Order: sequence, then structure tokens, then C-alpha cells
Amino acid sequence: MLNPIDTTAVITGSGASGTHPDQIHAGVAWWLGSCLVVTRGASRAVVGHDGHPVSTEYATRFARGAVNAQHYRCHTTVLVGAVDEDGLLAVRKDENAVCAYITTSQDDTVTITLYDVLGERLTERSGLDRIRALIDTDHVPIPVNDGARGVLDYREEAAR
Repeated sequence: MLNPIDTTAVITGSGASGTHPDQIHAGVAWWLGSCLVVTRGASRAVVGHDGHPVSTEYATRFARGAVNAQHYRCHTTVLVGAVDEDGLLAVRKDENAVCAYITTSQDDTVTITLYDVLGERLTERSGLDRIRALIDTDHVPIPVNDGARGVLDYREEAAR
């Protein structure tokens, strides 16, 4: 596993949170993207962020994980530039997708909030426990072959 993390401390609440790069790194976003798609059986995903450079890096890695999730061929949309949570959820609704919202605070705490296809935040009971288990056991889903990769696109602005 790349730079192991304490998943019990970092993957909590509705996703993952920790200081960059000490507690959490961009690879975690890749893992979360891939695991979210597989555990939810998603064919579409959307990722948005607050515009912070670290958040942008994490959003890019999340999207790459989502399009590379086993055989799901997930169509993943990256919202370019800063978007608020409401804007992200509006796009999620339009695309009927799972999604992630990524923020970075002034002290470099990165928070990745995960949502299901209904726009509800993930909880331990609705899938976060399965995501943590995949990461803990080094079973982060990878593509089965090049033909199984999804599509990645970039959208300039969120719908309102």
C-alpha cells in the first residue's frame, strides 16, 4: 500500500479528513474515488472542490480513481474551479451520480465528503465501513483491463 494511513482516524464521518501531507495524501483521494464507485455500483460520478490548489490536486486524483474502478466504466465529471457544495449537488442531481466535495482549510486540513446517488452523505452504515475495509486490506479496486476504464470529462461551471 502506498504510504499507509490510519484509516480509523482519517476515514470518518462522511468521508476522509486529515492534514496534508502528514495524515492524508492525494493517493487517498484516488482510493476513495475507486472504492466509492465499486461499493455503490456507480456508473457516474462528479467531483468538485473549493478551488484551493491542494483540493484541486485531490479532486484530480479522485476522478482518476473513479474512472479506473474495476469494470464499472464510470463516467466521471470534474468541476473545474471553485464550486460550493450546493453547486456540486445540483450537478450530481442532473447527472444522477455519486459525488465527492473536497475542501482544504488554512491549516491544510483536507476534507473529502462522499455522497451517494441520492445526494445523501455516506455514513458508516451506508458504505463508509466497506470503503475503509477495502483500503485497510489493500483491496482498492483497479481496472480489470484498458477497455474497462471509464470516461473523464471536465465541466467549467456548475449548474444552478
